[in-house]
Amino acid sequence: MTVPDLRTPRLRLRGLHAGDTEAIVRIFADPEMSRFLATDLSDPARCRASVARRLSYAGPDGTGHWVVEREGEVIGLAHLRPSTELSGDLVEIGYFLDPAHGGQGLATEAADALLRHAFAALGLPAVWALVHESNVASRNLVHRLGFTDVGGGEHYGGPHRVFVALPAAAGQWHHVELWVPDLARAEESFGWLLTELGWREHQRWRDGVSWKLGAGYLVVEQSPALTGAVHDRCAPGLNHVALHAGSPERVGELAQAALAHGWRPLFAERYPHAGGADHYAAYLENADGFEVELVADWPRFTRPG
Repeated sequence: MTVPDLRTPRLRLRGLHAGDTEAIVRIFADPEMSRFLATDLSDPARCRASVARRLSYAGPDGTGHWVVEREGEVIGLAHLRPSTELSGDLVEIGYFLDPAHGGQGLATEAADALLRHAFAALGLPAVWALVHESNVASRNLVHRLGFTDVGGGEHYGGPHRVFVALPAAAGQWHHVELWVPDLARAEESFGWLLTELGWREHQRWRDGVSWKLGAGYLVVEQSPALTGAVHDRCAPGLNHVALHAGSPERVGELAQAALAHGWRPLFAERYPHAGGADHYAAYLENADGFEVELVADWPRFTRPG
């Protein structure tokens, strides 16, 4: 499990380690820090036990627990990890800042760094936050960061609001267009595969068709302006398209079924780790040389052993 260093203009967020325990105990010595928590961490023994639990975290790479440093001093604690309160594979954010450093926007700065990491580095579809109904400062913080209030309930031993943040549209893909030598063959291979993955036909015209999933769509077109009849994925230009495909079991099912829909396997002798020991995927090529990579989704896949 790898927790990366994250930098902001004023802060460093680095992985929590055992040597940080007493600094965390010092931060939580102020009872106000536990005002909205189910456990009073101003008790040093309880705080040390809490740190120990965080140190034992063994979740997906890129998630976990960070200390927040300013000029080398530990001033806070933060986390980004699968939620223990919300059902499903939902990732939750949390943050605590030494009151001595409050009122300077540092908690917002730290939480924003974790959000950017979640969306840009981990590619998460959403990040969730549970904020106590009475914690006005924290509710204001998540609103500043663009979270949306989607309800409430009993969590962590008290009434909490449930907030969610989604990736911004800027920088996300809009569409990809593939020019193909034979539209019917492209429809047979791409149309079947994309439909299996939940895409739906979006547009159709004489020379092409597109399929849409979410905000983005993929086009295949046999354009009259084509200057060649052969796609070479090893030449400069598009090498392959990679798609999330669900669980490792689902990747295997699709790879097998694809053989009847114009696809053949690539790198079969190294399946399912042709992309590396920590990467589970199937690589397919259709009759016109277009390659698709079907990737087992994080965080459901964990490499055996």
